[in-house]
Amino acid sequence: MQGTIKIFEESSRTGSAVTDDRAEIEIEPASFPDGSILTLRLGQRVTFDVEEQDGRRVARGLRLVTFVER
Repeated sequence: MQGTIKIFEESSRTGSAVTDDRAEIEIEPASFPDGSILTLRLGQRVTFDVEEQDGRRVARGLRLVTFVER
């Protein structure tokens, strides 16, 4: 799934992303697969899997969307 960063708090590594169909998905420290992403900025495009956890939708395996020019 793809989405756009809505909020991200660097110190706690929490926030939210909005999917293309306008669903809000929570971001938490466990959302990052290998800890290599240190910060996200408002409006940045990301891809992730969604997991239901205690009645909320949480991002898992979050990755940055990159574009390669040819």
